[in-house]
Amino acid sequence: MIVAIDGPAGSGKSTVARAIAKRCGLTYLDTGAMYRSVTAECLRQGIDPSDDEAATRVAQGIRIVFGTSPDGQTVSANGRDVTAEIRTPEVDRNVSAVSAIPAVREAMVAIQRTYGETGDVVAEGRDIGTVVFPQADVKVFLTADPKARALRRAVQREGGDVAKDANATADAEEVKKILEDLERRDQLDSTRKTAPLKPAEDSHHIDSSSMTVDQVVRAICALDPKLEERLDA
Repeated sequence: MIVAIDGPAGSGKSTVARAIAKRCGLTYLDTGAMYRSVTAECLRQGIDPSDDEAATRVAQGIRIVFGTSPDGQTVSANGRDVTAEIRTPEVDRNVSAVSAIPAVREAMVAIQRTYGETGDVVAEGRDIGTVVFPQADVKVFLTADPKARALRRAVQREGGDVAKDANATADAEEVKKILEDLERRDQLDSTRKTAPLKPAEDSHHIDSSSMTVDQVVRAICALDPKLEERLDA
Protein backbone atom coordinates (compact mmCIF):
# COMPACT_ATOMS: atom_id res chain seq x y z
CA MET A 1 0.00 0.00 0.00
CA ILE A 2 1.21 3.49 -0.85
CA VAL A 3 -0.18 6.64 0.78
CA ALA A 4 0.80 9.92 -0.89
CA ILE A 5 0.49 13.17 1.05
CA ASP A 6 1.27 16.41 -0.79
CA GLY A 7 0.93 20.01 0.28
CA PRO A 8 2.74 23.28 1.01
CA ALA A 9 5.40 23.76 3.67
CA GLY A 10 4.09 23.80 7.22
CA SER A 11 0.77 22.13 6.44
CA GLY A 12 1.56 19.26 8.80
CA LYS A 13 2.54 16.67 6.19
CA SER A 14 5.54 15.30 8.08
CA THR A 15 3.78 15.04 11.43
CA VAL A 16 0.75 13.34 9.91
CA ALA A 17 2.83 10.99 7.73
CA ARG A 18 4.91 9.91 10.72
CA ALA A 19 1.76 9.27 12.74
CA ILE A 20 0.19 7.19 9.97
CA ALA A 21 3.40 5.20 9.53
CA LYS A 22 3.55 4.40 13.22
CA ARG A 23 -0.14 3.64 13.70
CA CYS A 24 -0.67 1.72 10.46
CA GLY A 25 2.61 -0.13 10.19
CA LEU A 26 3.90 1.67 7.09
CA THR A 27 7.37 2.94 6.21
CA TYR A 28 7.66 6.73 6.46
CA LEU A 29 9.41 8.38 3.51
CA ASP A 30 10.30 12.02 4.15
CA THR A 31 11.03 13.22 0.61
CA GLY A 32 11.39 16.80 1.79
CA ALA A 33 14.33 15.75 3.97
CA MET A 34 16.01 14.37 0.85
CA TYR A 35 15.87 17.70 -1.00
CA ARG A 36 16.92 19.45 2.19
CA SER A 37 19.91 17.11 2.49
CA VAL A 38 21.03 18.00 -1.02
CA THR A 39 20.60 21.68 -0.18
CA ALA A 40 22.58 21.36 3.06
CA GLU A 41 25.38 19.56 1.24
CA CYS A 42 25.49 22.29 -1.43
CA LEU A 43 25.76 24.96 1.24
CA ARG A 44 28.44 23.01 3.10
CA GLN A 45 30.51 22.79 -0.09
CA GLY A 46 30.01 26.47 -0.87
CA ILE A 47 27.91 25.69 -3.94
CA ASP A 48 25.33 28.23 -5.09
CA PRO A 49 21.96 26.42 -4.75
CA SER A 50 20.88 27.94 -8.06
CA ASP A 51 23.89 26.43 -9.90
CA ASP A 52 22.08 23.66 -11.78
CA GLU A 53 25.14 21.65 -12.79
CA ALA A 54 26.88 21.75 -9.41
CA ALA A 55 23.71 21.00 -7.45
CA THR A 56 22.93 18.11 -9.81
CA ARG A 57 26.37 16.59 -9.20
CA VAL A 58 25.69 16.74 -5.47
CA ALA A 59 22.26 15.11 -5.90
CA GLN A 60 23.56 12.35 -8.14
CA GLY A 61 26.38 11.47 -5.77
CA ILE A 62 24.73 11.94 -2.39
CA ARG A 63 24.03 9.00 -0.08
CA ILE A 64 21.02 9.64 2.14
CA VAL A 65 20.23 7.28 5.00
CA PHE A 66 17.21 7.46 7.28
CA GLY A 67 17.60 6.15 10.81
CA THR A 68 15.79 6.21 14.13
CA SER A 69 16.51 7.59 17.58
CA PRO A 70 14.54 8.12 20.80
CA ASP A 71 13.67 11.59 19.45
CA GLY A 72 12.41 10.30 16.10
CA GLN A 73 13.78 9.90 12.60
CA THR A 74 17.38 10.82 11.85
CA VAL A 75 18.90 11.75 8.49
CA SER A 76 22.49 11.40 7.36
CA ALA A 77 24.03 12.66 4.12
CA ASN A 78 27.33 11.18 2.96
CA GLY A 79 27.94 9.86 6.44
CA ARG A 80 27.15 13.12 8.26
CA ASP A 81 24.22 13.49 10.62
CA VAL A 82 22.22 16.37 9.12
CA THR A 83 19.00 15.86 11.11
CA ALA A 84 19.15 19.32 12.70
CA GLU A 85 21.06 21.04 9.91
CA ILE A 86 18.37 20.46 7.27
CA ARG A 87 15.77 22.31 9.38
CA THR A 88 17.73 25.56 9.67
CA PRO A 89 16.46 28.88 8.24
CA GLU A 90 19.33 28.90 5.70
CA VAL A 91 18.20 25.57 4.24
CA ASP A 92 14.59 26.80 4.35
CA ARG A 93 15.55 29.77 2.18
CA ASN A 94 17.41 27.71 -0.42
CA VAL A 95 15.63 24.36 -0.69
CA SER A 96 13.04 25.59 -3.22
CA ALA A 97 15.79 26.63 -5.63
CA VAL A 98 17.52 23.25 -5.38
CA SER A 99 14.31 21.24 -5.66
CA ALA A 100 13.30 23.18 -8.79
CA ILE A 101 16.28 21.80 -10.75
CA PRO A 102 14.93 19.04 -13.06
CA ALA A 103 18.00 16.80 -12.81
CA VAL A 104 17.99 17.04 -9.01
CA ARG A 105 14.35 15.97 -8.93
CA GLU A 106 15.10 13.13 -11.32
CA ALA A 107 17.82 11.83 -9.01
CA MET A 108 15.63 12.07 -5.91
CA VAL A 109 12.55 10.54 -7.55
CA ALA A 110 14.59 7.51 -8.60
CA ILE A 111 15.60 6.94 -4.97
CA GLN A 112 12.07 7.52 -3.71
CA ARG A 113 10.59 4.97 -6.08
CA THR A 114 12.95 2.30 -4.82
CA TYR A 115 11.40 2.74 -1.38
CA GLY A 116 7.93 2.31 -2.89
CA GLU A 117 8.98 -0.97 -4.46
CA THR A 118 9.98 -2.44 -1.10
CA GLY A 119 6.52 -2.49 0.47
CA ASP A 120 3.99 -0.36 2.34
CA VAL A 121 4.94 3.31 2.32
CA VAL A 122 3.51 6.66 3.38
CA ALA A 123 5.34 9.44 1.54
CA GLU A 124 4.95 13.19 1.81
CA GLY A 125 6.22 16.04 -0.31
CA ARG A 126 5.20 18.30 -3.18
CA ASP A 127 4.76 15.88 -6.10
CA ILE A 128 4.20 12.47 -4.55
CA GLY A 129 0.72 11.87 -5.98
CA THR A 130 1.43 13.54 -9.31
CA VAL A 131 4.95 12.34 -10.17
CA VAL A 132 6.57 9.94 -7.72
CA PHE A 133 3.68 7.59 -7.00
CA PRO A 134 0.82 8.43 -9.38
CA GLN A 135 -0.51 4.92 -8.71
CA ALA A 136 -0.77 5.50 -4.94
CA ASP A 137 -3.72 3.84 -3.20
CA VAL A 138 -4.52 6.99 -1.23
CA LYS A 139 -3.74 10.54 -2.36
CA VAL A 140 -4.16 13.55 -0.10
CA PHE A 141 -3.48 17.24 -0.65
CA LEU A 142 -3.02 18.67 2.84
CA THR A 143 -3.32 22.42 3.28
CA ALA A 144 -3.57 24.91 6.15
CA ASP A 145 -3.97 28.63 6.59
CA PRO A 146 -0.58 30.35 5.99
CA LYS A 147 -0.62 31.99 9.42
CA ALA A 148 -1.29 28.65 11.10
CA ARG A 149 1.56 27.10 9.15
CA ALA A 150 3.94 29.92 10.12
CA LEU A 151 3.07 29.54 13.81
CA ARG A 152 3.65 25.77 13.66
CA ARG A 153 7.10 26.26 12.13
CA ALA A 154 8.06 28.99 14.62
CA VAL A 155 7.00 26.88 17.60
CA GLN A 156 8.90 23.92 16.15
CA ARG A 157 12.09 25.97 15.89
CA GLU A 158 11.73 26.94 19.53
CA GLY A 159 11.50 23.29 20.52
CA GLY A 160 7.72 23.12 20.92
CA ASP A 161 4.99 21.27 19.09
CA VAL A 162 1.59 22.76 18.27
CA ALA A 163 0.29 19.23 17.73
CA LYS A 164 0.90 18.49 21.42
CA ASP A 165 0.10 21.95 22.78
CA ALA A 166 -2.69 23.80 21.00
CA ASN A 167 -1.93 26.91 23.09
CA ALA A 168 1.76 27.06 22.12
CA THR A 169 3.01 30.50 21.10
CA ALA A 170 6.15 31.89 19.48
CA ASP A 171 7.89 35.22 18.98
CA ALA A 172 5.62 37.39 16.81
CA GLU A 173 8.50 38.78 14.74
CA GLU A 174 9.78 35.26 14.04
CA VAL A 175 6.30 34.15 12.98
CA LYS A 176 6.12 37.12 10.60
CA LYS A 177 9.49 36.26 9.01
CA ILE A 178 8.50 32.63 8.59
CA LEU A 179 5.15 33.61 7.07
CA GLU A 180 6.92 35.75 4.47
CA ASP A 181 9.29 32.88 3.68
CA LEU A 182 6.45 30.35 3.40
CA GLU A 183 4.52 32.58 1.02
CA ARG A 184 7.66 33.01 -1.10
CA ARG A 185 8.24 29.25 -1.14
CA ASP A 186 4.60 28.59 -2.04
CA GLN A 187 5.00 30.87 -5.04
CA LEU A 188 8.24 29.22 -6.14
CA ASP A 189 6.98 25.67 -5.60
CA SER A 190 3.68 26.20 -7.39
CA THR A 191 5.15 27.96 -10.43
CA ARG A 192 8.29 25.93 -11.13
CA LYS A 193 8.37 24.23 -14.53
CA THR A 194 9.28 20.75 -13.26
CA ALA A 195 6.80 18.91 -10.99
CA PRO A 196 5.12 22.03 -9.55
CA LEU A 197 3.22 21.87 -6.28
CA LYS A 198 -0.34 21.00 -7.22
CA PRO A 199 -2.93 18.43 -6.16
CA ALA A 200 -3.35 15.26 -8.19
CA GLU A 201 -6.69 15.18 -9.98
CA ASP A 202 -7.84 12.25 -7.85
CA SER A 203 -6.50 13.53 -4.53
CA HIS A 204 -8.60 14.32 -1.46
CA HIS A 205 -8.23 17.85 -0.08
CA ILE A 206 -7.95 18.25 3.69
CA ASP A 207 -7.50 21.58 5.48
CA SER A 208 -5.66 20.94 8.74
CA SER A 209 -5.84 24.53 10.06
CA SER A 210 -8.21 23.72 12.90
CA MET A 211 -7.74 19.94 13.10
CA THR A 212 -5.67 17.91 15.54
CA VAL A 213 -3.13 15.41 14.22
CA ASP A 214 -5.39 12.54 15.29
CA GLN A 215 -8.32 14.03 13.39
CA VAL A 216 -6.24 14.39 10.22
CA VAL A 217 -4.87 10.85 10.57
CA ARG A 218 -8.34 9.40 11.00
CA ALA A 219 -9.69 11.44 8.07
CA ILE A 220 -6.96 10.08 5.80
CA CYS A 221 -7.29 6.50 6.98
CA ALA A 222 -11.06 6.66 6.43
CA LEU A 223 -10.39 7.15 2.71
CA ASP A 224 -9.41 3.50 2.27
CA PRO A 225 -10.96 0.50 4.09
CA LYS A 226 -7.67 -1.42 4.14
CA LEU A 227 -5.81 1.53 5.60
CA GLU A 228 -8.53 2.10 8.18
CA GLU A 229 -8.27 -1.54 9.23
CA ARG A 230 -4.56 -1.02 9.91
CA LEU A 231 -5.16 1.99 12.16
CA ASP A 232 -3.99 1.01 15.65
CA ALA A 233 -4.61 -2.65 14.78
